[in-house]
Amino acid sequence: MKHIFTTLLLFISVTTFAQDQTVKELQNESSKTITKDPNDTIPKLWHTGAILNLNLAQTSLSNWAAGGDDFAIALNTYIGGHAFYKKGRNSWDNTLDINLGYMKTTSIGARKNDDRIDILSKYGYALNPKLNLSGIFNFHSQFFKGYTYNSDNTKTLSSDFLAPAYVLLGVGLDYHPVPELSIFVSPIASRWIIVNNDSLAAQGAYGVDTGKTVENQIGAFATISYTKNLNKIVSYKGRLDLFSNYEQNPQNVDILMSNLFIVKLSTVLSATWSLDMIYDDTVRLFGPNHTSPGLQVKSMIGVGLLVKL
Repeated sequence: MKHIFTTLLLFISVTTFAQDQTVKELQNESSKTITKDPNDTIPKLWHTGAILNLNLAQTSLSNWAAGGDDFAIALNTYIGGHAFYKKGRNSWDNTLDINLGYMKTTSIGARKNDDRIDILSKYGYALNPKLNLSGIFNFHSQFFKGYTYNSDNTKTLSSDFLAPAYVLLGVGLDYHPVPELSIFVSPIASRWIIVNNDSLAAQGAYGVDTGKTVENQIGAFATISYTKNLNKIVSYKGRLDLFSNYEQNPQNVDILMSNLFIVKLSTVLSATWSLDMIYDDTVRLFGPNHTSPGLQVKSMIGVGLLVKL
């Protein structure tokens, strides 16, 4: 009996000790700090995104006393994409902007009211957190033929794909006082004007010598870009390009300015207002004899589909 009692007491003691050790191990495990794999904290090198905006407007009239076109339709599309790379002191920013617009009315027929493709690529090496030594490439043209319309509704060819097209290369400094703002200045830049259309080339259009299809200009270039969410529903994207031709009338600075305001109405609906202004001293399509340069202004307001990726 005594041996049985001693054995039972020893069993209880061993069991209790084992349970105490198990509890202590569980407590120690629960108090340990979890450390991440260093690979999980590597910053993302590429940041990409896109936006699609589609606006449609249609009007029909029947026995309308105030007058107007019996039928009118307008369709405008904006596609914008970006791919930004950042690693250490090196950065590479790429943007693509495409604008296409079409309108048709019973009085003037069908014609485009917007047509633009713009590609901007900029490499930068950081000298400090706000200043980069940068190189820039810019391509600007349109897809389809464009016309100027006379008072008698006749039309004259004024543009075509790669007629004109502008290709620019430059090296300079890119200043970022705030993340949303970029100010790039190049004291020496090379710009090629391409007129790849026999009819326009024969006219010496867009500053290219008569009969030639390419003209090279050396000058100073600056571009200012600003993108900002003004509040929860309103966003703004703007850009101003300036080019001064050192070889001919450097005081007559070419200007290209684009502004886009987007008001978010719902998850997929938005209201947009775009305002573009262009002054090019070599584009002499204005005045009584169509021989003078002038400020070109385009303003468009629309409501439609907005998709962000």
